[in-house]
Amino acid sequence: MKKNKIDFKEILKWENLKKYLIEYGRLALILFVVTSSFVQGSRVPTPSMETTIMTGDFLLINKLAYDLTTPRNIPFTNIALPFTQALKWNDPKRGDIVVFEFPGNRDEVKNAAIKNYVKRCVAIPGDTVEVRNKVLFVNGKQAPIPPHVQYVRNYTLPEGFVDSEAFPKGVSQNGDNYLPLVVPKKSDVIIISSANIEQWKTFIDREFGRDVVSVRDGKVFIDEKETSEYKVTDDYYFMMGDNRDNSLDSRYWGFVPRRNVLGKPMIAYWSWDSNISTTSVFELLASIRFNRIGKIVH
Repeated sequence: MKKNKIDFKEILKWENLKKYLIEYGRLALILFVVTSSFVQGSRVPTPSMETTIMTGDFLLINKLAYDLTTPRNIPFTNIALPFTQALKWNDPKRGDIVVFEFPGNRDEVKNAAIKNYVKRCVAIPGDTVEVRNKVLFVNGKQAPIPPHVQYVRNYTLPEGFVDSEAFPKGVSQNGDNYLPLVVPKKSDVIIISSANIEQWKTFIDREFGRDVVSVRDGKVFIDEKETSEYKVTDDYYFMMGDNRDNSLDSRYWGFVPRRNVLGKPMIAYWSWDSNISTTSVFELLASIRFNRIGKIVH
């Protein structure tokens, strides 16, 4: 039997080449939309959620847990795309483990790189969050304790001890004794003045996506307009890691806006000790945590 030969000359003709490019382009576009909007893989780089989620876990993220959006960025790049929320059917609840785009460090309007964080949502819009001697309270009541919560320090930072990196800026508190703070909700009106604007400056700048807050002669200006109040444009959430003593979370960089919420982790599809260099292949393979592969995250 005569074998069929591939005629590369025929394929490279412009009309045929254009046809192949269109077909493969469509396939690439479909894959891009699916991986960006429906489901996504993510590696856990830090221990902030241990032992609920371990450093080196590779998670499958359900990006349809709360809504459907158009792609937010070009995969594997820091190139952000203008996105739209096409449909919404839910919002994060207290106790949910949530994947979200990191809003930036406390004094940053936006983080330089696109980073996805995973933390537990402990307070929703309108809630009052507080920590007393490491114990979390929401709306004056002790919050449910996650099953795998852990503390790595055998001491508590005392009330009155000032952590200069705590959020919001200028408030005398720390992560173990955190003063009552109301989580903003959409349409809230915040009374601002030169006395408290330091606490709200980055928050307001983030809503605009640029530096808009300034103080001149004791007067507050937002986008060059003098004002004494600000109306919030989005709902916000307070996130904390289950590894409470080793978690950079909302206590240090602030609220997470609803627009930054990406979805929920579903399962760990792979897990190993990511502290081991990839050049140590056999040691890395020996560290595979088979007991975590396929583990449902909750």
